[in-house]
Amino acid sequence: MESLDPLLEKRLAERRDKGLERTLKIARPGLVDFTSNDYLGLSRSPELFESILAHTSSPQPNGSTGSRLLSGNSAAHEALEKKLATIFKSETTLLFAAGYNANLAVLSSLPQRGDTILYDELAHASMKDGARLSLAKRLNFKHNDLHDLEQKLKNAQGQIFIAVESIYSMDGDECPLRELTLLAEKHNAIIILDEAHSTGVMGHNGNGLAVSLGLQDKIGVRIYTFGKAMGIHGACVAGSKRLRNYLINFSRPFIYTTAISHHSVATMACAFDYLQQNMPLQTMLRERIMLYTKSVADLPNRTFSNSAIQTVIFPGNEVVRQVALSLQQKGFDVRPILSPTVPTGTERLRICLHVYNTEEEIARLTHELRTLALSGVMNNG
Repeated sequence: MESLDPLLEKRLAERRDKGLERTLKIARPGLVDFTSNDYLGLSRSPELFESILAHTSSPQPNGSTGSRLLSGNSAAHEALEKKLATIFKSETTLLFAAGYNANLAVLSSLPQRGDTILYDELAHASMKDGARLSLAKRLNFKHNDLHDLEQKLKNAQGQIFIAVESIYSMDGDECPLRELTLLAEKHNAIIILDEAHSTGVMGHNGNGLAVSLGLQDKIGVRIYTFGKAMGIHGACVAGSKRLRNYLINFSRPFIYTTAISHHSVATMACAFDYLQQNMPLQTMLRERIMLYTKSVADLPNRTFSNSAIQTVIFPGNEVVRQVALSLQQKGFDVRPILSPTVPTGTERLRICLHVYNTEEEIARLTHELRTLALSGVMNNG
């Protein structure tokens, strides 16, 4: 029988030969951050740090000690869920350790055998993994293509679930949510909306795209993630009281997971309090986005986005690696996104903008990108 290490090395070698091996890297000190999801700068905020420290300085358990169905629940957990329900304008919320877990919990437990899950082809891996764990039939539809979605809706069986994101993580483009809700109503479909990249940066107190458009009551399930613009960690599912009760009873990722620690609960509460007191951060971020998009308006091969996520296509894994390395050598922390994370031929730089990126830093970055365009790298890669 083949032992484990040779088996693993064989599989790793195959990936390595294709230039697809993933490795962990630590950011080089001194580089200008254009890669993290810390859009509002909360992760590096000294004021938020001090607030969290003040709220966690008194003696409390180091861990939650068990699942929430056993010893892990507390008044603090439930108070935070009520606070988040007010922010997200939902009947209630349910906490999770991360957005991945929340998506897994929802999509693996809500759809049943005989139902149909239709998901955007660019939906996050956690949505696809959750759908895979479900017994429902699952089909993708072309990205943001409501015509393709409607064709598939006509042939869908059982209860239909539509899984989409507010802001897509690889292109930074926005879901056509108004039109989608009308289509879902027409076909009696339930929308599952991942608000990961809109949490914090959109809506009053950071309550995301759906609430900012007044569509929260037309969406069955909303998932909010706190590890991006909120600068911390964790997530919640927002919806009805019956949805919360259903997940508590049927969602294995909730039932069999140790509850979030008291420190994490306090961190989440402090982050939303801090944002509420510093809402001009959203305006500052929009100004940075406008500055960048104006500077690259005629740049070849860029994707169109009004969000903090911007991309420039450099086809070919080795090409985009070299372009990213060139920018890093000039002082910018910009990372390549390779296939198979994105489809072959759409390898790209993923550029994230933040409130702490200065006008001068954005100008220098866009200058380098324009220089690369003039050099022909984009078209000859």
